[in-house]
Amino acid sequence: MAIVLLSFDTEEFDVPREHGVEISLDQAMRVSVSGTERILDCLRRHGVQGTFFVTGNYANQAPEVVRRIVAEGHEVACHGVDHTHPADTDYEVSREIVERVSGQRVQGWRQPRMFATDDARLAQLGYRYNSSINPAVIPGRYVHLDVPRTWFERDGVVQIPASVTPWLRFPLFWLSLHHLPQGLYRRLVDRVLSHDGYFATYFHPWEFYPIGEHPEYRIPWIIRRHCGDDMAARLDALITHLQARGHRFMTYGAFCDEVAH
Repeated sequence: MAIVLLSFDTEEFDVPREHGVEISLDQAMRVSVSGTERILDCLRRHGVQGTFFVTGNYANQAPEVVRRIVAEGHEVACHGVDHTHPADTDYEVSREIVERVSGQRVQGWRQPRMFATDDARLAQLGYRYNSSINPAVIPGRYVHLDVPRTWFERDGVVQIPASVTPWLRFPLFWLSLHHLPQGLYRRLVDRVLSHDGYFATYFHPWEFYPIGEHPEYRIPWIIRRHCGDDMAARLDALITHLQARGHRFMTYGAFCDEVAH
């Protein structure tokens, strides 16, 4: 029996800005709140827990959703304040907002877009873990061959990278579930679980919104493919597959309790 770590970057939907389209915070939140509710409904059906990395913007704009996350047994962690414009003060400000809104103590951090972090500062501020590494080879975004594939400690902080395949470091994050045949994706996940003893991945609420129905966002096909109902069905099928094999679902904080005493 291995461990499954599902996580969700619970941020305002700012992908259009990466493609030259301005979007208001109200619009961005409508997309993200809708997607978060679909994720929560799916997790509740299956009775599994996950970790939600929440931005300060999201927590301030949708406190009722953040409280639902906590009420249904999930963990909240920090994901900066404004997803588009990270700031040096985010470590402190993000945690203050998320803890105030959620009523839950924050243990973890994930940098927006998985950019570099200051682990010594995270440790100084009392963060227990950091999940800001995708140890894959994705030109122009992630090239992290110099770090371990699996969890390790650095500067007093537990690092929990996103899972990649053992040999080629093929990424198994959100974009892979969008594009790979589902049977192949599941086989690769099974391989990671067998080899590493756990599987950690991440998604975004906006993936569960029908982005394809909004050409005004100018989202590239590679990102919008299978968003909405298809992605909800894929997540549901993945969880069903993993539960059928008897794997345990847990939060990132609980994972630290188990493996990094």
